[in-house]
Amino acid sequence: MPRNYLAITLTAMWIDVIDLNSFYRSRLGRVARHFVRNAIREHWPKVDGDVVVGLGYATPYLKQFEGEADRTLAVMPAHQGVTHWPRGKMNRVTLADEAALPFPDYSVDRLLVVHALETAEYLRQMMREAWRVLAPNGRMLVVVPARRGFWSRRDVTPFGMGKPYTVGQVHRLLRETQFDPQQVTRTLYVPPSNLGFMLHSAPVWERAGKKWFPRLGGVLLVEATKQIYSANPVRRVSKPRLVVVPGAIGATRAMSED
Repeated sequence: MPRNYLAITLTAMWIDVIDLNSFYRSRLGRVARHFVRNAIREHWPKVDGDVVVGLGYATPYLKQFEGEADRTLAVMPAHQGVTHWPRGKMNRVTLADEAALPFPDYSVDRLLVVHALETAEYLRQMMREAWRVLAPNGRMLVVVPARRGFWSRRDVTPFGMGKPYTVGQVHRLLRETQFDPQQVTRTLYVPPSNLGFMLHSAPVWERAGKKWFPRLGGVLLVEATKQIYSANPVRRVSKPRLVVVPGAIGATRAMSED
């Protein structure tokens, strides 16, 4: 076994922002975004006046909250890279260490975590930072590939990268990091295929899957609240913080996304 085997393995788990952007611009990516976005909205039907932050690669799902939330921001982990968002407007994305989020304590009302848990380098530190920045009455929604679903078994999509989860594993992680798991939903029952007839029949797959095979959804959405009664004050992780200012975005990644 080569000395750098572990480094190669860890690097392979990371998803580059270019690959993520390309996936969500593809036909299969647009189908996935549609169903996941609808599932997110089912959890959060109203975010009036809230500060909504996406952690990981959540920008494909944040646009629906514009004009409704007080502020909509995104944080992308340093190992992933960053892209400008939203298109044609002032940038609202920052690049940061996943274990040192650039927000004050208790400043976020809604934290949407997408493409983050399954590839995090410092998973528990990231979750503790999520706890720190979330308001006492705030809510966090994690979106992860489901271990039983088809999407985690093919690496042609971001949901096939990193570690997939069962509901029990997500609940255990949340409780260990002082969150209370709440509602769980599943989505993406359509097979991860680029075949035209499969994509056109995606709504049929979604309805049939929820009715007949509810545990085979490709993505889990787990909502959580903070455990206030048992938590100790969170000490900030002493890691260097990386922040990309709006003017530097173009030099970082020459690309954009809706």
